[in-house]
Amino acid sequence: MIVLGVILLIIGFVTGISILWTIGIILAVLGLILWLLGAVGHGIAGRTHYW
Repeated sequence: MIVLGVILLIIGFVTGISILWTIGIILAVLGLILWLLGAVGHGIAGRTHYW
């Protein structure tokens, strides 16, 4: 999720398509939050890791 978000951020920045930029930010932030929650041991949707 984080990697996809960064890729969309780069593509959106280069091409000037703002929707890709927005989706990239959302995916990167969401992926970072899920990664941090999984790293500290919190269960996400009944699992200890989100993948």
